[in-house]
Parts: sequence; C-alpha cells; structure tokens
Amino acid sequence: MKAISLFIAAITLTACASEAPQKNPIGMANPASVYCEQQGGKLDMADTETGTAGYCTLPSGEKVEEWALYHRDHR
Repeated sequence: MKAISLFIAAITLTACASEAPQKNPIGMANPASVYCEQQGGKLDMADTETGTAGYCTLPSGEKVEEWALYHRDHR
C-alpha cells in the first residue's frame, strides 16, 4: 500500500513538473511584407475593389505596393 502511494505521488509530481509543449507557428510570413520591413519600410493595408492590398512606405517616403517592390528588387 505504501509503495502504491509513493508511486502515485511520484507520477503526480512528474506530471506537474512537465513543461507545456511549444506551439509552432502555422504557415509562413508573406515574403513581400517581410522584405518591406527589412528595407526599413512601414507596411499599410488598404481595401481595394479586388480585396486588400499591402503598401510599403519606404524611409525615403516612397509608397509602393508591397509585391511590386519585392518583384522590382528581385529580378
């Protein structure tokens, strides 16, 4: 009986000491958005007739659609 009580106590303490599993992010970040931020730009989202578009405002003040910027600089 004493052995069973010790066994149950050990299992209970082991369960309490375990860490919560880490959550992994799902999917990937938008490469055009990441590139905008890497260039020091600020990303703004705007609603258009065809949906939502992302615009990157660069440190120079130039405002470019994020994918246009990405493709312009990755040819």
